[in-house]
Amino acid sequence: MLLLDTNVVSGTFRPAREPVVQRWFNSVERNSLYVSAITKAELLYGLAIMPAGRRKLDLAEVIWRFLAQEIRTEILQFGSVEAEYFAEIAAARRDKGRPISQSDAQIAAIARARGFTVATRNVSDFEECGVEIVNPWSGFE
Repeated sequence: MLLLDTNVVSGTFRPAREPVVQRWFNSVERNSLYVSAITKAELLYGLAIMPAGRRKLDLAEVIWRFLAQEIRTEILQFGSVEAEYFAEIAAARRDKGRPISQSDAQIAAIARARGFTVATRNVSDFEECGVEIVNPWSGFE
């Protein structure tokens, strides 16, 4: 199972879709793709801070369509078990001199709690988090 980082999701619907990400996305079984509530929040926050206008309306439609049609699985929540993994991941990364953002630590914790692989362009953000990582930008050029 694959937990998509926000950059992978946005890579599938930018105005000029990133072809390498689109090829990777199309090669993966849809029932194995998951999005976390953290990624949903990041997408909606990005949308919320955009100036009003046609571009914002178009992007809103694309985001909601993606979440409703492209992702055929539940949105994964951050709960009590994930909170324990979060603390472990964030503290370990801090101790190694490699602090991690709160959202990345939450995504890593959600993946780790379920044994999922994180799909991301930002591989270094998820290293030493106890999760497998796949980079859709490599190997599909």
